Amino acid sequence: MIIPRQKAPQLVVDTLDHGRFDLAAEAPERLTLVCFYRGLHCPVCSNYLKELERLTPAFAERGVGTIAISSDFEARARGMAEKIAAKSLRFGYGLELGRAREWGLYISSSRGKSSIGIEEPALFSEPGVFLIKPDQTIYYLSVQSMPFSRPNFSEMVQAVDHVIKTDYPARGEYTGPV
Repeated sequence: MIIPRQKAPQLVVDTLDHGRFDLAAEAPERLTLVCFYRGLHCPVCSNYLKELERLTPAFAERGVGTIAISSDFEARARGMAEKIAAKSLRFGYGLELGRAREWGLYISSSRGKSSIGIEEPALFSEPGVFLIKPDQTIYYLSVQSMPFSRPNFSEMVQAVDHVIKTDYPARGEYTGPV
């Protein structure tokens, strides 16, 4: 189980236009926002990533790097980046499903074509959003078993402002007896 304040699992993927992404080599001022998405077949993902693309400059102003990652292969990842007209948001692809499981992501099997007529991969990971500190520890995490009801990026920008202002610690770290 992934716990805040503990070291994040390894994460290395190829990106569309920014070389290889290695979380351990990231050096953001404050945080790295990792958004795992389902893939090109998901209409909810495209709308969600449009919002992250729109807000990536606001995150950058606050010292937060952003990346969207899926298990899609390169052509499908590029299709998603083009679909949302990505200019600022990095896109990683080829996430191994074993690695997705290490991150606590749920895995789903294909139901054929999605509502937008794109074939789902045989297996793919469900969404998750993580904020990772420069020391590679988990600051925030939200994992979904469905494509719906994801964290709101506008609210997250406001939350980052609060975190900066108050030096708010990561929560949910207690693992002792209850």
